[in-house]
Amino acid sequence: MAIRQESPSAPAPDADATPVETRRERGKALRQQVPRGAHEAIGQVDRDPVALLQLSSEGRVPRLVPLRYGRMVQSPFAFFRGSAILQAHDLAGTPDSGLPMQICGDCHLANFGGFATPERALLFDLNDFDETSPGPWEWDLKRLCASFVVAVRHLRHGPGVAEDAVRAAVGSYRRRMAAYAGMGMLDTWYDRITFDRLIEEETSPEIQKRIRRGMERAADRTHESLLPKLAERIGERWKILDAPPAVFHVHGRQTLFEAGDDWMTLADPEQAIAQAFKEYLSTLAPDRRRLLEHFTRHDQAFKVVGVGSVGTRCLIQLLVDQHDKPLFLQVKEATRSVVARYYKSAPCAHEGRRVVEGQRLMQAASDLFLGWTKGPRGRHFYMRQLRDMKLSAQIELMDADLLGRYAALCGWVLARAHAKASGLAAEVSGYLGRSDRMADVMVGYANGYADQVERDYDQFVAACRSGRLEARTDADMAADFRV
Repeated sequence: MAIRQESPSAPAPDADATPVETRRERGKALRQQVPRGAHEAIGQVDRDPVALLQLSSEGRVPRLVPLRYGRMVQSPFAFFRGSAILQAHDLAGTPDSGLPMQICGDCHLANFGGFATPERALLFDLNDFDETSPGPWEWDLKRLCASFVVAVRHLRHGPGVAEDAVRAAVGSYRRRMAAYAGMGMLDTWYDRITFDRLIEEETSPEIQKRIRRGMERAADRTHESLLPKLAERIGERWKILDAPPAVFHVHGRQTLFEAGDDWMTLADPEQAIAQAFKEYLSTLAPDRRRLLEHFTRHDQAFKVVGVGSVGTRCLIQLLVDQHDKPLFLQVKEATRSVVARYYKSAPCAHEGRRVVEGQRLMQAASDLFLGWTKGPRGRHFYMRQLRDMKLSAQIELMDADLLGRYAALCGWVLARAHAKASGLAAEVSGYLGRSDRMADVMVGYANGYADQVERDYDQFVAACRSGRLEARTDADMAADFRV
């Protein structure tokens, strides 16, 4: 297994003010070591994709691994979403620019979206940091570009639409990074891409209308609206409804845990939950802890989420305040980042803390209740709100023009996140330059890697058909519990 060593990097900006143009020149000089054209290489793809997927499934709840594969088998894009380990492995075999920083690690187009800040403003930002870790900034850009090509092909748009989307993403990233290079660090940290700002900057009345409709949908996605869908009141307490395989109580009749699982043999599960929650509270600011004192935990259940996370231990907790108002917290297992597997960085003592600190570094504003803890048997977790005005882009409803606009928006968000997390906007801007050279290269990379994704997907489907892997759909597994 090849692991990319941290590459020689441009010096960090001096403590005293270094002229922006000097820093741009430092970034530009790195092209002598790794020309921009070198980024067209798709990497070390002489590997068994099925074996790597099996590696990434180790430690998951065994009976949920077939569901993970069942969700991935739906399309090449679903497969791409669930196989971040493959691209991280492949990118380790490519040159990098020498500007490592905190990266998202799983920067595909579906990991952007809207959510509410603690001040109740609606932001558009990156929203998944399970794989965040120090790494080359271009790994994020490459995964984003490849995701657009894979998705556009799945939606049966023409190759021109895919190319335009990649160019929009890279062009936006380059222009926005140049702008952040000229901004002070406080201004960069304060910068937020709100939905109100998107409306102000948009010239198309139709797009403005779409954004407003999205804001209206987000306003309805609250804990109160979720309560009757996920729970029922029994006497004085609320109980989460079992709906396996998606939602079930770990120690209930409809559990998908095996009898010998170490969680099933806990002597006192309630005490273990209380201890984990106490440790979580210690990672929050004092005002957040005081706020949570007004809530009482009513129930906790397992909740399967996403594609790549299926099978990891993900729970939801239902808390209620004195006015019978709900708060849903998500407790999500954090395992080793795929980036850290293939790009050497400092050891990580707590994977949940890694996720939380990476998210706080990269996002413009993070969840009010974002914190970390250890669960029973020492697994690492992070916690956040399950649902708070969250909004995802519906790419299947986008035409070519809207896909291009969305790609440009993602490029902007990624540039802001990288600039904020690293303080290296000037160096990255210098490396990118003022031309479309990097966009040309990324078009080649993204098309080449999308071809590889399709080859890997074919091998994956063949493995599911042959029985090497077991894949089951949600509907198939749900049928196991019907009376």
